[in-house]
Amino acid sequence: MDAIISATEWAGESAGERPPTLLDIRYVPGGPPGRPEYRAGHLPGAVYVDMDSELAGGPGARGRHPLPDVAEFGAAMRRAGVRADHPVVVYDGGLGWAAARAWWLLRWAGHPFVRVLDGGLAAWTAAGGALTTDEPAVAEGDFAPRPGALPLLDADEAAALARRGLLLDARAGERYRGEVEPLDAVAGHIPGAVSAPTADNVGEDGRFRPAKDLAARFGELGAADGTEVGVYCGSGVSAAHQVLAMAVAGIPAALYVGSWSEWSSDPSRPVATGALPG
Repeated sequence: MDAIISATEWAGESAGERPPTLLDIRYVPGGPPGRPEYRAGHLPGAVYVDMDSELAGGPGARGRHPLPDVAEFGAAMRRAGVRADHPVVVYDGGLGWAAARAWWLLRWAGHPFVRVLDGGLAAWTAAGGALTTDEPAVAEGDFAPRPGALPLLDADEAAALARRGLLLDARAGERYRGEVEPLDAVAGHIPGAVSAPTADNVGEDGRFRPAKDLAARFGELGAADGTEVGVYCGSGVSAAHQVLAMAVAGIPAALYVGSWSEWSSDPSRPVATGALPG
C-alpha cells in the first residue's frame, strides 16, 4: 500500500465519482491552531482536524502530545467523515509532520488505506491546484478504531530497542547533542539512540526524497535487513514523519509516542549528550 500521494495523483482521484476522504491537518509547533488558515483557503472537499485536540491527548507526564483517548479519536474521525472501507488522504501546510501524525494514528488504529499528500498544500498550489473557502457538508463516518495495527513503543521498550536494534532520534542535531533544549526539561538524547533529523527526509520543495535515496539514508544509519527500528522525537509528531519516510523506503519502524518530552520528565531515566549514541 502506498503511504504518499502526489498532487497530480490527487487531482485525478479527487475528480472521480468516490474521491477519498480528505483531511486538513495544518499545524505549526507552538503556534496558533490551523483552523483560521483552513477557513482562509483549503483544498476542495477537505475537512479540518485539529492536531492538538483531536490527534493527541492533553500534555502531561506522558509527553506533550500523547496518544489521544481512543474513543475520542474515533469520534473525531467519524465527525470528519472517515469510513472504515473508504480511503483517506491527509495533508498539512507543508512540513508534513502533522499530516504524518494523522496518517500514523489512523493506520495504528486499524484504517487500511491512508496516504499523505506529498508536499502538502504548497505542492498542491505549486501544481496549479485551486483552493476554496467552502466548507463541505460531511456525512458521519463509521470508522471504529482497533489499535495495534502499527508497532508502538513505551519508554522502557524504547530504551531496550536502543540496545538491541536501532533507535532513531528525529529531532534536530543540536537538540540530540544536548547543545540546546527549547521545549523540554533536560537536554540530550536517549542513550544508544542515533541522530536522524526529520528534515533530511525531504528536498527543498518539502516533498519526500525518492524511495531509493531514503532507503540508502536509513541504511547508512544502521537500518539493515532484519534490524528492528524505532523512532522518537520531541513529542511524537516529527517522529511520525520519520516512520512515514521509512514506510516510503520499505522499512518498518515502531514509534515511541511519548518521545523526549516523556523521557526527560522522569529524572531517574539516563540522558546522553554529544554526537555519539552514548
